[in-house]
Amino acid sequence: MHLVTGGAGYFGDTLVQKLLARGERVRIFDLNRPQQAAPGVELVQADIRDAAAVRAACAGITHVHHNVAQVPLAKDRRSFWSVNRDGTRNLLQAALEAGARKVVYTSSSAVFGVPAANPVTEETPPRPAEAYGQAKLAGETLCAEQVAQGLDVTVIRPRTIMGHGRLGIFQILFEWIYSGANVPVLGRGDNVYQFVHADDLAEACVRAAGRPGPALYNIGAERFGTMRETLQGLLDHARTGSRIRSVPLAPTVLAMQLTSRLGLSPLGPYHALMYGRSLYFDIGKARRELGWQPRYSNVEMFCESYDWYCRHRARILAGTGGSHHQSAVRQGVMRLLRYVL
Repeated sequence: MHLVTGGAGYFGDTLVQKLLARGERVRIFDLNRPQQAAPGVELVQADIRDAAAVRAACAGITHVHHNVAQVPLAKDRRSFWSVNRDGTRNLLQAALEAGARKVVYTSSSAVFGVPAANPVTEETPPRPAEAYGQAKLAGETLCAEQVAQGLDVTVIRPRTIMGHGRLGIFQILFEWIYSGANVPVLGRGDNVYQFVHADDLAEACVRAAGRPGPALYNIGAERFGTMRETLQGLLDHARTGSRIRSVPLAPTVLAMQLTSRLGLSPLGPYHALMYGRSLYFDIGKARRELGWQPRYSNVEMFCESYDWYCRHRARILAGTGGSHHQSAVRQGVMRLLRYVL
């Protein structure tokens, strides 16, 4: 039996479907109900911060996939720590007590902040630059502590996740393109930025769950380029008349930070930190040890995500989504930006 925490969220649901396709029995642990309940899937609707509920959910579990997280879009520093660190502590302790054979912890590339050099490898020292990345790194530290106690934990660090159904801040991008509005890049947009498709990430997690022994893997696309190249590929596909417009890096980042702090923008500190920066992984270790190979390029996953958005746009704008990454976003002051680009 596989337990998927955050199984009603965007990536969690993708992982659940992957496990079901392999014939696995699945139990979901989430505050929310799945948008579409799969037959035979058990649901524990509770808070990861509730240690008793977590222990009960781990009963009879052989494999745990831990995906519950308070994401940057929430901009809730207190919840970053209570959910991403303290909730992870609850989960790891419960898995150890239940005798789980394997835990796969989904961390984040935010643990690296702005890396000193690229590509980032598993040996690159983490140095998170904001609260979300710091809390996710604290979760990794807890994993290492439980490994010392005998729990088999593998840590997965994904690049920014894309794929059909991915919304959050990308919903703003897709809506602008759908409407023919121009799209900004910081500076020349020549920062190299890697994404990962949710299906490719789910495959890596499933393979990691089947490999005994603690490990750490960086997961991302194999085919990717600059931010400008990725967005231009999407604009060429959409053909709505949108164009890329360069905006100055330093003052734009300052404005992003200020409007985020004042609650005028949906963007969080991590978005301001990284949109104009390069970050990409060397994925060789995952290929060698897991036999894993990503299928999607940056441009392919963006085009797929945009097409899905266009098909479901009316429902999305009606506000019937789920988690932050499955819902439309209030644009705030960003609504004004589209008229000046």
